Amino acid sequence: MRILAIDMGTGTQDILLFDSEKSVENCVKMVMPSATEIAARRIRHATRDHAAVVLTGVVAGGGPCSWALEDHIRHGLPAFATPEAARTFNDNLDEVRASGVTIVSEDEALSIDGEPVELRDLDLEAVRGALAAFDEPVMFDGLALGCLDHGDAPADISDRLFRFDHLRRTVEGRNDLLAFARRAEDLEPYLTRASAMCRSALGEGNVAFMDTGPAAALGALHDETVAEGGEQVVLNLGNMHLLAFHLRGRQIASLYEHHTGEVTADQVVAFTTALANGTLTNAEIFDSKGHGAYHADRALVTPALPAMVAATGPQRVKIRSTVLRPYFAAPFGDMMIGGCFGLLRAYAEAFPASADAITARLGPLP
Repeated sequence: MRILAIDMGTGTQDILLFDSEKSVENCVKMVMPSATEIAARRIRHATRDHAAVVLTGVVAGGGPCSWALEDHIRHGLPAFATPEAARTFNDNLDEVRASGVTIVSEDEALSIDGEPVELRDLDLEAVRGALAAFDEPVMFDGLALGCLDHGDAPADISDRLFRFDHLRRTVEGRNDLLAFARRAEDLEPYLTRASAMCRSALGEGNVAFMDTGPAAALGALHDETVAEGGEQVVLNLGNMHLLAFHLRGRQIASLYEHHTGEVTADQVVAFTTALANGTLTNAEIFDSKGHGAYHADRALVTPALPAMVAATGPQRVKIRSTVLRPYFAAPFGDMMIGGCFGLLRAYAEAFPASADAITARLGPLP
């Protein structure tokens, strides 16, 4: 069984081609620039060439490509986008127009003289090209995909609140990291980015999805040192988002989500300590430009920071020298691919027929 797992972040896309005939250590792994970073580079090429940029494709991750587009417009250069591509930057197309982007139809986009940039989080053609370059078979039995989706929030609701309400409702429905696992066809309709990513995989076999934050936490539990204590705080410090879980195995005592670039190391220490103590409030996080905090099960809380504070993600160095004394989780010896192990577990949850093959290589569920 061959399952392609792709964890799409802001700075990188982390790729694992799981092959049940191989040990995990011998499976193909790649850490490549993220889709939004690739799009940003192409927009900057247009800016340097003083050319118009023509954005097509689907809803995808923002961040770097949004900043590149803003810079392009500041230079007085024209920018065009089809409606679905434009929703990468804002679900409200009037806001996109107000930023200086001209919304055009798919047919109109084809006739505009400019630098074409296709937005999409999943580029299977590129992945297959990389695999083929090393004589690796390019067919898969299924895909396990992950990204962070704020969701299509109503106009009067903050994107941060809307996303965190999604996290909270999921945990309220079932207190298990695996509750975030979905078949592509079962995704909530407001998760427009996730849906677009999964649609790009149509015809490629079964497709499972899991939010990249819970996937990272679940992946970290595959580090035996993290899992052995039975209680842990897992901090995933991505390039854009910080998601913290206080766990007992896969059960969630509490969680908070913030923006990695909006918090100091001292704030992370304070928020994480309060999370473990059961005293962190939603207002503390939201009012400091974060998403929110939620105590899911106070019966799981002990009034102290657990002995195991695990950190993962490309910005984990931010808390290296703090009193949290974080353990840098490296499941199967590889921190950057950790989220992919969570995605594989999500695939097994969504498609139980695959569970035995995945468990045979990853071991029993944490």
